[in-house]
Amino acid sequence: MHDCHREIAVWMAAIGAEVRIDAAGNLRGFYAGAESKAPRLLMGSHLDTVPNAGAYDGVLGVVLAVALLEALEGRRLPFGIEVVGFSEEEGVRFGVPFVGSRALTGRLDRELLERKDSRGISVRSAIEEFGLNPQEIPRAALGNDNFGYVEFHIEQGPVLEARKRPLGVVDAIAGQSRLEFTFVGRANHAGTTPMHLRYDAIAGAAEWTTAVEREANKISGLVATVGKIEAKPGATNVIAGEARLTLDVRHGLDQVRTRAVENLIREAEEIARRRGLSVSQNIMLNQQAVSMDPFLIYEIEQAIRKTGCEPHRMVSGAGHDAMILAEKVPAAMIFLRTPGGISHHPAESVATEDVAKAIECGLHLLDQLASSPTLQRRMCRA
Repeated sequence: MHDCHREIAVWMAAIGAEVRIDAAGNLRGFYAGAESKAPRLLMGSHLDTVPNAGAYDGVLGVVLAVALLEALEGRRLPFGIEVVGFSEEEGVRFGVPFVGSRALTGRLDRELLERKDSRGISVRSAIEEFGLNPQEIPRAALGNDNFGYVEFHIEQGPVLEARKRPLGVVDAIAGQSRLEFTFVGRANHAGTTPMHLRYDAIAGAAEWTTAVEREANKISGLVATVGKIEAKPGATNVIAGEARLTLDVRHGLDQVRTRAVENLIREAEEIARRRGLSVSQNIMLNQQAVSMDPFLIYEIEQAIRKTGCEPHRMVSGAGHDAMILAEKVPAAMIFLRTPGGISHHPAESVATEDVAKAIECGLHLLDQLASSPTLQRRMCRA
């Protein structure tokens, strides 16, 4: 990540931007507006990704933001532009996503800083090892001079490709629930314990996993995933005494998602009772669905049309930094078509011509915002 920051900082310095790394590890590059005290528009995405990932998730949004500044060729707008490369959006290491964007909204609290990874290293210690000072995290929070946030991102799904649209407009981001379930039984010898006398934690966990799939298939728009399973003691010839699983549930309506999670908790408890096991759950994330800003959505649609393309409005099933920033500033997202709908995989890709359309769309958007009476009023309030 240090190398990544250095590379992008060189690009941004060459186009007249001031670059810094805040205490949460976010790359912040500021391109000033025509006036010294002009409000600013935030643009960017995240620089981290998941194991065995592709090259475009998150990073493309940061590179596109830099490309837009470069395309301005020194021209200054009525507002400044701050490019943000968020440090930790995926939540892979510590189990909690949006660490970087939480810092901008003032929600990187003490509890999160003390959360530890699988090696027992806390978020606070990781920040210090990276060479930053956690005491300065409050200085990463947004000021009152920001009037909006725009994020380019690959769709990570098949919708735009199926509709033959290079770009889409996100009008809402689905809510997410992330939980960890632990089934506990009794470890015993695999060869000497009859089947009817077993308290097999992993068998209970497996039965519940299929129940998760059934629940998701019953409800339109619901997705539910058991993405990680760990069994203890983890030996071939030992019945598992403990099985730990993760659950990820998403839907555009919070009440639907919440009801599905409640059903799955009851299902886990019933399976455990019937099998003579115990089960517990720990909520790691309960993120509400977030609507994007109507004004920015409208302006983005107009910008897409100016590229010769018809925009498509859609709900994002994946979480994004935009849903965190929306707590503080009006936010919007532009999706790029993902060939094959493949993401979080080395085969993840993007079409060069779609990237060109995204840059064209972005330039139209900046020009529209620069001349918008609505935005003038919004900037006066910022």
